Amino acid sequence: MQCEKIDDMPRLSKRILVVDDYSPTRDLIRDALSQSGHYEISEAENGIEALDRIRESPFDLVISDVMMPVMGGMELLNRLRSINPDTAVIMMTAQPALDLTVSAMKKGAVDFLKKPFNIDDLLFKVHICLDEKTLREHGCPATGIAEIQLHDKTRELSVHGHIYDSFENFEGDHDHVFQKVVDLSLNVVEGEECSLLIYDEDEGGFDPKIIRSHDHEDYVRRTIPALRQIFDEVVTKKEALMIHSSEHPQIAPSLICAPLMIRSNIFGILCIRKKANRELFTAKDLQYIVSLTKRASLNLENRILYESVYSNVLDTFKALIASVQLRDQYTEEHCFRATGLAVRIAENMHCSMKDIESIKIAGMLHDVGKIAIPDAVLLKPDRLTLEEFMIIKTHPDVGERILKPILLFDYERDIMLHHHERWDGKGYPEGLAGTDIPLLSRILAVADSFDAMTNNRPYRCAMSIADAVAELEKSKNTQFDGKIVDVCIGIL
Repeated sequence: MQCEKIDDMPRLSKRILVVDDYSPTRDLIRDALSQSGHYEISEAENGIEALDRIRESPFDLVISDVMMPVMGGMELLNRLRSINPDTAVIMMTAQPALDLTVSAMKKGAVDFLKKPFNIDDLLFKVHICLDEKTLREHGCPATGIAEIQLHDKTRELSVHGHIYDSFENFEGDHDHVFQKVVDLSLNVVEGEECSLLIYDEDEGGFDPKIIRSHDHEDYVRRTIPALRQIFDEVVTKKEALMIHSSEHPQIAPSLICAPLMIRSNIFGILCIRKKANRELFTAKDLQYIVSLTKRASLNLENRILYESVYSNVLDTFKALIASVQLRDQYTEEHCFRATGLAVRIAENMHCSMKDIESIKIAGMLHDVGKIAIPDAVLLKPDRLTLEEFMIIKTHPDVGERILKPILLFDYERDIMLHHHERWDGKGYPEGLAGTDIPLLSRILAVADSFDAMTNNRPYRCAMSIADAVAELEKSKNTQFDGKIVDVCIGIL
């Protein structure tokens, strides 16, 4: 029997149940899905309420949060499988732990969405889930080999999707990536032991980076030397190997060893072994590990490339700042001091590591636009005229234009552009007000002004810290964000 194509099937309205105790999330999903016109959407606040609705009338797809009062998403998923196993399920969570994710897949979840999610990602996954369900209902047998194959393919796509998502936008250094590789490997293929070793091409050695084993010392002393021949074979062939005890009696019951490579150069080996009393690894397990190592290697390669380009570009702009410093020694010293204070404020406001790194860059470069300010204005020992002040006011815009061709600094460019905006909307260059001003620009504005007030300038002497604090207090909720001023004063 030949299956129909999706495009040939009738586009009937699909019933979707959205389960989440947070009503704004339900509203967001409802609004996004309603735009297609193909979905009939219902809502529930928890698993119990969802089961009542499902018993009243079946749904094609359930989109459920994991953590909810009364009954959570995992229990709902378990109950749903006994009521209507054909219902597709997408789980949502803000903290998708590896064991939770894999457990949900085993219980029948088709996919996972990490909160906060991208609307386009949600719509894509909903579309795929419902298309697969339509295939099963039109033209493909509901039971038998074809159904099993389709179910297996869906599960396989879910695992591969999870592997991809796990490394997409992953934050952390190289060691965190290595930890992620090992933890994810153990969960995806249900391994018992796993190690990640760094390959030294010059010496031909393998140095353990991460080891997951009940007996760490024995693994280093006996297991790694025993597997040396297999490691060498992986390096020589530059491909993953799956070995069973029938081929190597010392391996019980099976082992997968895969290379980590950057541009065809092996830099590491991932080795994972099944429990002695478990079934053998399968070809599908091998595919998962190969997919995982390739994705992790690409992530590391992109990081190294990014860091190299990022460092070179940053050095170029630091050189520009240095050229300003040759004309005005205050500028570079001021940038260092203001950046240090801005970082401390951001840390005390519990900003993300990404934001803290961004404010470091923006702080160092926030006055780069002064390279276009004439010496007669930049170095004037007296107070500026209105016309001269208008020239000085161009430096955020000039700095933004200097950085504009560099896509790496899109976020930092925006911070720099708005660091002279005011809370009351009377700043420059765009006259933004309140929370329309980027948070990091507001932080930098406070740090920039405090440092300027407490250091000598050609046209005035430095204020005392007490006087500068009083000036910040006076300017709360007019020039500056009052909350940021309070944090700044609290750490001085």
